[in-house]
Amino acid sequence: MKGMKQNMNKIYVGWDSREDIAYQVCEHSILNRSKTTDVIPLKQSDLRDSGTYTREKDKLGSTEFTFTRFLVPHLQDYNGWALFCDCDMVFLIDAKEIFDQADDKYAVMCVQHDYNVTEGTKMDNQLQLPYPRKNWSSVVLFNCGHPSNKKLTKELINDPSTTGKYLHRFSWLDDNVIGELHYSYNWLVGHYNETANVKPKVLHYTLGGPWFGNMRDCEYGDIWKKEVINLYSSQ
Repeated sequence: MKGMKQNMNKIYVGWDSREDIAYQVCEHSILNRSKTTDVIPLKQSDLRDSGTYTREKDKLGSTEFTFTRFLVPHLQDYNGWALFCDCDMVFLIDAKEIFDQADDKYAVMCVQHDYNVTEGTKMDNQLQLPYPRKNWSSVVLFNCGHPSNKKLTKELINDPSTTGKYLHRFSWLDDNVIGELHYSYNWLVGHYNETANVKPKVLHYTLGGPWFGNMRDCEYGDIWKKEVINLYSSQ
């Protein structure tokens, strides 16, 4: 089966206490363009309170949802499809457009970026680590009921021996069950360039966005700022 039922469109957005405004803008950009989508903040504190997430804080994790994103199939009771995305994003399209591409032969679908970064810092002075399949896991359409995703138990996620590399490289999956989304659905600001035929559909301020003082004038910063104005004017 290809495609999805509208009532199954759930998006888990990673929430970080340092970037609450980024989350609010991302959530607004989704809901303002879609009538068939529920947005769920993926808050580490809530997951800890429920006993779902028990790992010690990861000193190398650049966000509070470095590991918790992989709990999405568990949170969905291994049923249906759900989208995860980082909070530093702005949706320019109805998210249904992504869900409509769901294909049951895949366990996950994502933008399969092919680029390298040099080690350094990003965003709020967080460490920028180069690794294979960098940023593939920043937008993930999970086929939560796929047999391969049954491996993503909360016990696995909470096991200290389960590394970030293992999860972010989708190492629990065979390559033939990793489907591909077009890069316009995870447009890495500062990396991709527009063409006559290709424009961003989901902007990803992966190096930091206008909510950080030193990034106020970043590329596509005006779009984020307009989204903020729209957010507050609608309240």
